[in-house]
Amino acid sequence: MKFRLCLSVLLSTMLLSATLVSCTLSTNETIPLASFTKNYVTVSISLERDSAGEYFLSGTFVPPEGYHLYSKDVPLTGVNGLGRPTLLELTEESEIIAIGRLTESVEANEPDFEPKELLVYPAGTVTLNLPIQLPPGNHWMDEEIKITYMACSASQCKLPVVGEIVPVHIPGENVFGHP
Repeated sequence: MKFRLCLSVLLSTMLLSATLVSCTLSTNETIPLASFTKNYVTVSISLERDSAGEYFLSGTFVPPEGYHLYSKDVPLTGVNGLGRPTLLELTEESEIIAIGRLTESVEANEPDFEPKELLVYPAGTVTLNLPIQLPPGNHWMDEEIKITYMACSASQCKLPVVGEIVPVHIPGENVFGHP
């Protein structure tokens, strides 16, 4: 009888320890938040924590082979109506706070066509990162992320996606403890 009690206490302690350890987001870890495909571009949104303990919302945009996306710095309505920016944004109602500028994994270049100010990323995948402060709380909460992009090849463009609202479930700042 004592053996069963000791074994039960030991197993409960091990289970509790494993649960506590699994509830931390270690540095350089990624938590997938959402993924969808629209107008032939696959978008994956995740929460990342870097080696300094800072949090980032990350959006990876994968267009069809041979297609490029437009720079995050292109105006929302394009240049002379052409193109749309690639954006990962917080909604106005968001409790997440952006604490820095949106950065890109690849540099945008001047295109081989007019208008030259319509900057494009090289054909292929682009990842955008937004440094954030998680909302207050010690629980997971519903949030929304706003996504914009347009994919084009040398001969055609897919329809733009502008201000697509993507629901995500995100932790409060105390879920993982402070960095």
